[in-house]
Amino acid sequence: MASTTVGIAAYGLYLPDTFMTAADVARASNGQWSEAAVREKLGFDRKTVPGPDDGTQAMGVRAARDCLRRFRYDPEKIDVILCIGEEWKEYPLTTSGIYIQEQIGAQRAWALDVQQRCCSLISAMKIARDLIVADDEVDSVMVVGGYRNGDFVDYANPRMSMMYNLAAGACAVILERDAPNALLATRVMSDGSMARDVGCRIGGTVEPITHANVDAAYRSLDLMDAEHMKARLNDVSMGNWLACVDGALGRARLSRRDIGYLAVLHFKPSMHRALLDELGLADTQTTYLRDYGHLGQIDQILSLDLGLRAGKVADGTIVCMLAAGIGYAWAANVVRWGAAQTS
Repeated sequence: MASTTVGIAAYGLYLPDTFMTAADVARASNGQWSEAAVREKLGFDRKTVPGPDDGTQAMGVRAARDCLRRFRYDPEKIDVILCIGEEWKEYPLTTSGIYIQEQIGAQRAWALDVQQRCCSLISAMKIARDLIVADDEVDSVMVVGGYRNGDFVDYANPRMSMMYNLAAGACAVILERDAPNALLATRVMSDGSMARDVGCRIGGTVEPITHANVDAAYRSLDLMDAEHMKARLNDVSMGNWLACVDGALGRARLSRRDIGYLAVLHFKPSMHRALLDELGLADTQTTYLRDYGHLGQIDQILSLDLGLRAGKVADGTIVCMLAAGIGYAWAANVVRWGAAQTS
């Protein structure tokens, strides 16, 4: 039996029109960081921040509509919607995927919310591919969602400098049976020893929001065990990233030298450079998101779009998408851009 090919049939983005600059971040840190240090050490000149109507679900709808419009894709073709929008959204306990389904007119679809922080896109793309391979009634899956966790960052908290780059935006990508831009393979890893090292201290059942803590609650994203997380990441993070890359490449019968473009999340320049060196890639084979910041699980589609616009991705390019998410998780996939190969 011939293997099933699943590829990227369409994608879209939504980015707010509003930005926070490196100078703004420096001021918000109460002088702990200079503008130059934000630019040079944290690696961004500005980052997108949400406007008044940029709720997580609303941004997901806008990205989905952009996807459908760009590729003239009929929403009635969509069988499943996997929503990767964040838990921080307009109304708690509403189901974002079902909301987006209604707003874009995907009446035939069923929807499910999927969450793995900044690894959500790559993991959901794997789930989408596996659904299509396993179920002959599923031919088209939209992965979609919005992100604005930067709302919870307290810039005066020195432990939070690693998250000063958190930005806002949304993406959508449609995986389809027999489509071009084949998703060849994925590898995902997670490490539960850091499951509660990062999170919002206030707002859950352990410490609900009250009149006394309400101001702190909306700045309560924090490293709850900073020493453990930093030590553990130093020990395993680069190795796990490379294991994910090599695992995905191996399943696709490829190697690091086949990578043509790396669609990777935004993180500090020194680590970005170290990763490129480990993979044997040049600066021209990726896009550093200096003018956008870190849009969580949106980064890989944003990077892919920028790579296509700049001519860094063309037919035949092997694209590796790479992510990491608090919890902690790492993920990589491999896409062969362009028309399906024929034997």
